[in-house]
Amino acid sequence: MTNQPMEFIMAGRRHRRRRWLLVTGVLAVLTCALCAAMLLLGNTIYPVQEVLRALSGEQLKGVSFAVNTIRLPRMLAGLLAGFAFGVAGYTFQTMLRNPLANPNVIGITSGSSAAAVFCIVILHSKGAVVSVASVIAGLATVMLIYFLSRGKAFSIGRLILVGIGIQAMLDAVISYLLLLSAQQDVPAALRWLSGSLNGSQMKELPPLVFTVLICAPVVIVLGKQLSILELGEQAATSLGVNADKTRIALIVSSVIMIAIATAITGPIAFVSFLAGPIAKRLVGVGFSNVIPAGLVGVNLVLAADLIGQFAFEYRFPVGVITGLLGAPYLIFLLIRMNRKGEL
Repeated sequence: MTNQPMEFIMAGRRHRRRRWLLVTGVLAVLTCALCAAMLLLGNTIYPVQEVLRALSGEQLKGVSFAVNTIRLPRMLAGLLAGFAFGVAGYTFQTMLRNPLANPNVIGITSGSSAAAVFCIVILHSKGAVVSVASVIAGLATVMLIYFLSRGKAFSIGRLILVGIGIQAMLDAVISYLLLLSAQQDVPAALRWLSGSLNGSQMKELPPLVFTVLICAPVVIVLGKQLSILELGEQAATSLGVNADKTRIALIVSSVIMIAIATAITGPIAFVSFLAGPIAKRLVGVGFSNVIPAGLVGVNLVLAADLIGQFAFEYRFPVGVITGLLGAPYLIFLLIRMNRKGEL
């Protein structure tokens, strides 16, 4: 009799682990399928054998250029940026215990975007300069929001409201920069601001590759502590988690990923907002959802890009499609939180 509760707990844990493995595996397979579709589909649909030969370095007329120069950088940019947005969004939502507390809503993305637009249209800079400026601006935005939201005691609601205000201010700065920019720079800047994988180049991807390879494992390793932080400051401390150090490591890693991804692809709307809730709904509770959230982010970006390219008469940037998906969910979430008295 005394072992029954423990057996029940262990059975529940095994069930949750199997569900986590199943969902993560399905998301990984779907990611591979979408990556393959990104390489195979275009104005010309190439056979799998020709695409593999082109990827191996063999020079095939038309195929090598289309696959290695256009489709492969586009696919890798979507893969890496989607994972970065998904992981960072889930981290902020879990750490701050609020689905609205994601980089898009609280102004972090706007800070990186403002710096990137300034570098692009005013300084006419590219590559590493834009990436570094985005990271610095993203971290500065986080510090400003945190400082302004402290008051006598830290409040998640106050942080979100301050973040929304900072976002509105930074969006105004971006609009002002566009007014100052040369006319020929405006279309490129607007296309970048909508969030797009168009024109992705292999030479632009190394900063994003290294950032994801370094920062994502940090968040994954701290996934258990992140789940404990969701219980609150006192509970986390009583369970042996150094809340301040863990929070700093998670924030710095997430902001760097968001900033670099934004510098490469632009602020792809609502990916960081949708990835965490979708992953949590699919996987459930009991295990860290960092990896599933990242995979959901990848699938959202790649699927939206394919839809934007081929589902309509005109081609749309990936950010337009994710915006169409995310805006209704945001409205639904605000209505539900208002009814529960959480706003």
